Amino acid sequence: MDSFLKAIPKVSLHLHLMGSVQARTAVELCNKHNVPLPDYEEPEDLYDYPDIYKFLHMYDNTALGIIDREDFERICYETLTEAAEHNVRYREMFFNPTTHMAAGVDYETCVDGLIDGINAARTDHGIECRLIAAANRMESPELAVEMVETLIDHPREEVIGIGMDYAEAEYPPERFWKAYRMAERAGLHLKDAPPRNIETCLDLLNCERVDHGYHVVESEAIMRRCRDEGVVFTCTPVSTAWVYFNDDFDNHPIGQMREFGIKISLDCDDPPMFKTDPTGLHHGPQPHGLRGGGLPPVHAQRHRRLLARRAREAHDAPPVGPRI
Repeated sequence: MDSFLKAIPKVSLHLHLMGSVQARTAVELCNKHNVPLPDYEEPEDLYDYPDIYKFLHMYDNTALGIIDREDFERICYETLTEAAEHNVRYREMFFNPTTHMAAGVDYETCVDGLIDGINAARTDHGIECRLIAAANRMESPELAVEMVETLIDHPREEVIGIGMDYAEAEYPPERFWKAYRMAERAGLHLKDAPPRNIETCLDLLNCERVDHGYHVVESEAIMRRCRDEGVVFTCTPVSTAWVYFNDDFDNHPIGQMREFGIKISLDCDDPPMFKTDPTGLHHGPQPHGLRGGGLPPVHAQRHRRLLARRAREAHDAPPVGPRI
């Protein structure tokens, strides 16, 4: 089963660039730019944290060490190389222009460095990648509008849409409607409906797919709408089990969503920070109700068919870059 899970072609639609930086790379880049780090014995110790806010602090700290164009190329190339080892054929990644611009890095340095990494990974490993500029929910709506204006003024083929990230609580999506409308008029894809605000993002922001969205299970009417309209949910079981569900995989809403017939694409969110990878998230006691290792043959066959179906659904989920 391990070899099958690793070999199956994969589409990756929910991954944050800063959360994909390996701990040793983060240390090297922070040391390069004299960015102070918390005390640690091994670099991996920096990725142990008690709650989401300490996690976000480390996430932001890592970003401060990524300054030069070659820094952006390196982190992008490294995460795509790791993805290719798990037979990921196509990936979309969130990046945070406003975070880097606040640290004095101009947008062109950031985005062109990432594109350098994308091109190098394509040449070396055959993997394709596109970028989604993410607005920080914890920042002002006006800053999100400025971010979209920057994207419009500096178009790049590799930047295909906008989304949102950082902590959702107390920061409802309707605050960002102007940024989303501006992006839509410019032809950018719209994504990222936070868990408690699915209808708002589908109807007001015109989002094309839903990130996380686990609270959909609280409304059968919304579940039915999403199922009937073929809305794809990009779900990250490992990170959200830790953040929202106290590591309770058995009762993770993904299982209920799958049973209802909602389309789901699984991904890693922040792989090294949550110690997962594109193969591992499909293996073991996962919230989709199937176990990877030691499955009886009939269940193993069902699991293979399930993963193949998810790969097809992820492949068809908007926004999309080149077809595989």
